[in-house]
Amino acid sequence: MDTRFREGEVIVRREMLDGREWLVYPVRVAGDDEHALAVYLAQGTPLTFGRGDFRWGPHTWLEFAHVWQSSGVLQLQRPGEGYAVWGRWESGELCEWYVNFQAPYARTERGFDTLDHELDLVIPGDGSPYRWKDVEHFEERVRTGGFTSREAAAVRTAAARVVDLVERGECWWERWREWTPPAGWDVPGPVALTDGGTPAAR
Repeated sequence: MDTRFREGEVIVRREMLDGREWLVYPVRVAGDDEHALAVYLAQGTPLTFGRGDFRWGPHTWLEFAHVWQSSGVLQLQRPGEGYAVWGRWESGELCEWYVNFQAPYARTERGFDTLDHELDLVIPGDGSPYRWKDVEHFEERVRTGGFTSREAAAVRTAAARVVDLVERGECWWERWREWTPPAGWDVPGPVALTDGGTPAAR
């Protein structure tokens, strides 16, 4: 699906597990071109969780978060890449680039699909050394069969690629450093699951 989304348009980001919706929420398009799809997840955005049995069990956020609780984040993803880069700002200053390793995104009529792969890389906005996050969660998922050997290898390959970009100073996401959400971008409303499920209560 090659249709570009319009800046300011509200679309749906879905995490798909076992061929079903595991986590769904609305985001607003900050940009969409041949280089990257950029979307904004606003603080207070309602989260919708899939129902029924999943091989990973219920989503880990289900017990404590029904809305996105931290400050808003800009999510940047490039076609075919196994990661997205999330920008976090506080008081107008970039706090960090948060590299979220995930399945390459696939466009849908409503937005795009992906799946978080547990592993993360945190790059401080002030130039301090990067650090890994949730390595143990990723390795435990691999150990217990939550990832196939091919999936685990793909995550490690993506991680090595990102580290190489960082160490060579070729961080394509830096062009978004000064970005801010336009005035008037309100928090989108909840999204229902396509299988008939309903959003978690706010």
